[in-house]
Amino acid sequence: MAAHKQKVLIIEDHLEIREGTAEILELTDNYHVFMAAHGREGVDLALEHVPDIILCDIMMPELDGYGVLYMLGKYPTTKNIPFIFLTAKTERSDIRKAMEMGADDYLTKPFDDIELLNAIEVRLKKRNQLAAHATNEPQEDIAQEVLLDHMVREARIKRVKKKQLLYEAGDIPYFIYYVIKGKVRTFLSYVDGRELSTAIITEQQLFGYESPLLNTSYSDNAVALEDAEVALLPKEDFFELMYRKPALAAQVIRMLSGNVQAKEKQMLGFAYDTVRKRVANALIEVAEKSAPQQDQCTIRISREDLAALAGTANETISRMLADFKDEKLIHKEGNSIVVNSVEKLQRIKH
Repeated sequence: MAAHKQKVLIIEDHLEIREGTAEILELTDNYHVFMAAHGREGVDLALEHVPDIILCDIMMPELDGYGVLYMLGKYPTTKNIPFIFLTAKTERSDIRKAMEMGADDYLTKPFDDIELLNAIEVRLKKRNQLAAHATNEPQEDIAQEVLLDHMVREARIKRVKKKQLLYEAGDIPYFIYYVIKGKVRTFLSYVDGRELSTAIITEQQLFGYESPLLNTSYSDNAVALEDAEVALLPKEDFFELMYRKPALAAQVIRMLSGNVQAKEKQMLGFAYDTVRKRVANALIEVAEKSAPQQDQCTIRISREDLAALAGTANETISRMLADFKDEKLIHKEGNSIVVNSVEKLQRIKH
C-alpha cells in the first residue's frame, strides 16, 4: 500500500454494492479499501486498521449502522473518524437521527461515482483542515457546524434579485435565514420613507432569528444587497436542534450579543460622530464585509443603501463621496466604489 493512500472502510452487507463501491475507490489509486460484510466485522476492522474514513450501510444483520457509529464513538482511536452512511432510507426522521448521532454525511442509494468521490473528498478535506488548524474549540462546536450544514443542505433555497425583499416589518416569521451566496441588508423604515440600515449579512451567516426567538412579528425588513441565494430553515427544526445541542444555543447567544454591541456602537456613532465619520464608517463596514482583511477593495452599493447605513441623506452621501475622492481615499470604477485604503478611512476623526 502506498504511503499516501487514504484508508477507507466500507461496511455493507450487500455484496454487489460493497464490491462496486470498493472498485470505484481503488480505480482512483488514491484509496486503500477494507471491506466488512456486517456491523460487527466493521467495528473489528475499524479498531484494527483505524481508517481515515468509514462508509457504512444502516440496515444490516447482527449490528446496524447506528450501532456501528455508537460503538466506534466509545473508542478514542475511532470516535473522530469521518463517518458517511450509505442508505436506502430517505425518511427525514431517519436522516436526522443519523446526523444527530454524529454522522458526517449520508449518501442515498443508488449513488453515482462522482457523488461518492465528492462526499469522501469533502469530508477528508474538512478533517485535514481541522487537524492543520487545531484550536481550543470544543468538539461539540464542530458537531453543531456539521448539523447546521446538513440543515442548510436540506432546506429550501430561495434565489433573490438585488433589492428584492425577503421579509417586511409586521410579517410573521416562519424561517431562520442563512446566506449561501451574496449579501443581505436589514433595515428599519420610517413613515416619511427614510431607511436606517441595522446590519449587512454576508455568506455563511444567519439572520432573522431574533423575532422567532421572541415569538413576535418582524420589527425590521430584509432586502438583498445583490443577487443572492438564501436557505430557509424552518424555525421549529432550528429551535429543536438548538435546544438539543447546547453549543448551537451558545452560538446563537453569541450572535445576539454581537448584534446588541453592534447596535450600541451604531447608536453612539449617530449621537456623537460627524456625518463625515459616519459615511467613512459605512464604507468601512461594507468593505470589511466584501473583502475581509484587505486594505484596498472594490465595493458595490447604491447611494441610497449607503445613506441608510450612515443614517444620512442621499445628497450628503454624494457630497461626502466627492470629498473622499478628492482626498484620494476612494475612486470610482463604473458603478463600483474602490476604497483605496480602509486604514486611512479608519483614521478619520471628524
